[in-house]
Amino acid sequence: MKLSKILIIEDEAAIAELLKYGLQEEGYQTQSALTGIEGLLMLPEFQPDLLLLDWMLPDMSGLDICKKVTASYNIPIVMITAKSDITDKVLGLEFGADDYITKPFDIREVSARIRTILRRVDQANRSMEKPVKARLRFKDIEIVNAERLVTKGGKEVELTPKEFDILLKLYTHQGQIFSRAELLDNIWGYDYVGDTRTVDTHIQRLRKKLDLGDLIVTVFSIGYKFIKQTGG
Repeated sequence: MKLSKILIIEDEAAIAELLKYGLQEEGYQTQSALTGIEGLLMLPEFQPDLLLLDWMLPDMSGLDICKKVTASYNIPIVMITAKSDITDKVLGLEFGADDYITKPFDIREVSARIRTILRRVDQANRSMEKPVKARLRFKDIEIVNAERLVTKGGKEVELTPKEFDILLKLYTHQGQIFSRAELLDNIWGYDYVGDTRTVDTHIQRLRKKLDLGDLIVTVFSIGYKFIKQTGG
């Protein structure tokens, strides 16, 4: 059986070692980095299934790393931090994090959170296995599913992994209304606890990037839907 791989970016060596060996005991393959730059360099070769990321690093902000990772990789991110304010938690989630663990923590809690996230990601991937056209076209927009590529007017538009997943989810379920909670559960892959405004933020960015204000519409007090296309 293939072991799930966890990359740990944490500048406190003692905490990094605790996480590394604790997760190895739980059956995960782990690697760790003490700086953000080192961790970013390890990503393409190690290809982790999940990233454990410290908020405050000596060379760069964990939020900046989170932004870079979500722009290039489709992997869940768990932020580890001493910050406990709900505003900081929401900020981390809006930058692309999937979960948030506050120091001090119990390694059993970390392991349980990771198991839950990876299980939900696996379930989400299985649900995406139903046939979806390789190329989806509407207006002047094309979605190339296998490459996770979106073009508008023939030019590539940079979407984050979650923006792409939201677009694909809404477009392939045209006319269906999704609540914010449903989108969080489907796209983020775990039971979200906290503010649902992160969905609104991602929808706003998606509308702006692709000029979809007329197609991705808000259903008052419920959530969002993609206007059904004739022959789409």
